[in-house]
Amino acid sequence: MRVVVTGAAGMIGANLVHGLNAIGVDDVIAVDDLGDGGKFRNLLGASISDYFDRRDFYERFAAGELGKFDCVFHEGACSDTMEQDGRLMLDLNYRASKTLLDACQAQGVRLLYASSAATYGGSASFREEPEFERPLNVYGWSKLLFDQVVRRALPGAATQIAGFRYFNVYGPREQHKGRMASVAYHTFNEWQATGRVKLFGEYGGYAAGEQRRDFVAVSDVVAVNLWFLEHPEASGIFNLGSGRAQPFNDVAAAVVNACRGAEGKAAAPLEKLVQDGFIEYIDFPTTLAGKYQCFTQADLGRLRVAGCDHVFADVAQGVAGYVAWLQRQPS
Repeated sequence: MRVVVTGAAGMIGANLVHGLNAIGVDDVIAVDDLGDGGKFRNLLGASISDYFDRRDFYERFAAGELGKFDCVFHEGACSDTMEQDGRLMLDLNYRASKTLLDACQAQGVRLLYASSAATYGGSASFREEPEFERPLNVYGWSKLLFDQVVRRALPGAATQIAGFRYFNVYGPREQHKGRMASVAYHTFNEWQATGRVKLFGEYGGYAAGEQRRDFVAVSDVVAVNLWFLEHPEASGIFNLGSGRAQPFNDVAAAVVNACRGAEGKAAAPLEKLVQDGFIEYIDFPTTLAGKYQCFTQADLGRLRVAGCDHVFADVAQGVAGYVAWLQRQPS
């Protein structure tokens, strides 16, 4: 099997490459922008057969210059939800994706691609239907725009097209993401630096640290992508989250208890961690008011109807494993 992974040096892309290798797929063409050269570390130990810069790949792929492929995993995007350059966002997240979709359909190549839960924005419901799609920023809109193209293409599609609306993904190989890295990653680093972690206080009708998101481990994201690789009959747009909303307090407590556990200290409940000053709350930033999702939870109904019965890790299990991985990395 010969596949492409765009965004291959990014968090999800790199984990996908390693996941593909683990099931015996090593003819992997990696595509990315390594202007941040340090991202190469995410692909250390992986087996790839070629590498292309994103500026060269799309046109050459569309022209059929790169040979025959079985599947493209399209993870490449500008994922900074705070980016305000709409031209950049539409070029990277919409136009490049549409070019790729058209080429895949013309060449009979399957396309599994990254959408985003940001397409729901201010909605209180998270089902893959237009009435719930209310993006709050140009990033979410760029992802929705491509999803709409896919919806129009699906009835006449020659090969599999599956889009995944990723919720709050955390896990290995996200260190390059800066401010866009997961809460789990930032919380771990804050604990390592200061011996305490800070969360937002009361906001949006939620008590301190109780704003809730659907946190999903990147290992689960990879597992679902690989399930679709093995089931070419499954097409559509699907939520990819754990299906459960958990508070930021759960993430902080999981990180703190995992770190303390590595020192031989017993786990403590949230109340005790707050009482002892290990978890603190700060005022909600005014700059985020009106732009912040206080609640997300993937409706997994469509994923289950497709036949994917993958069991997702909860925060306690997933974050503990992630902290253990982080602690094994070189400083």
